Amino acid sequence: MERRPFGLASREVSVIGQGTWYIDDAHRPTAIAALRCGLDLGMTHIDTAEMYGDAEIVVGEAIAGRRDEVFLVSKVVPSNASRAGTVVACERSLTRLRTDRLDGYLLHWRGSHPLEETFAAFEHLREQGKILSWGVSNFDVPDLEEAWKAGGQDRIACNQVLYNLEQRAIEHSVLPWCEAHGVATVAYSPFGHRNFPDAGSPGGRVLAEIAANHQATARQVALQFLVRQQSLFAIPKASTPLHATENAGAGLLRLTDDELRRIDSVFPRGPMPERLPML
Repeated sequence: MERRPFGLASREVSVIGQGTWYIDDAHRPTAIAALRCGLDLGMTHIDTAEMYGDAEIVVGEAIAGRRDEVFLVSKVVPSNASRAGTVVACERSLTRLRTDRLDGYLLHWRGSHPLEETFAAFEHLREQGKILSWGVSNFDVPDLEEAWKAGGQDRIACNQVLYNLEQRAIEHSVLPWCEAHGVATVAYSPFGHRNFPDAGSPGGRVLAEIAANHQATARQVALQFLVRQQSLFAIPKASTPLHATENAGAGLLRLTDDELRRIDSVFPRGPMPERLPML
């Protein structure tokens, strides 16, 4: 599995990681086995959040005895993101995850609490060793500019955003901003939300043709396209070991310039939206 510097976090992180949204809906032993299989295959970046139901509990069980292998990220929901509330939320997540630290802690999306309060809490937690880096999620460029001022330069490790073949809005301004400021961009829902291109669609046929050239799958091709730049990472979810194995295979794939152009052509990024989309 390829590893890259993760923004300003001073760590190298697997380019393909593991998301956990809705993982608590799956058969728990199978979900735990999927996460452990992912770790075995080098997908050591595991992302979760307090909002994801029992996902943190599932992750805690999966990484038991393997904590030092994992780049572990969780997120605070905006309604809890006051200075005191952020600390309490972090402590709660640490308990559920059965760990004494998070490698990354993110503000899940922009809320009503001042960013200065949230980031002051992040810095307090970092000084205590309870988080090793912090970042944001679902932040558009105006939010990122404000966060850069509120948190201090060189503090934001990453921005986690919606990014898949059908939703490439971040390429207009968010991704360039993050690259210019040394902030990692993490793609959540990289296969879309139940709308991965059908095999019979024009885009699906292109993915299938490219996949055949590499003895790969269409999903592996899609994932590799999404992490084609050094600042990009992806966190697909897998609820079975077989699916985890498929996701990990994307980390070994290398697409040619012509293949990248074909994908870009059949999945155009479209016009710049008024607001950054999110799920």
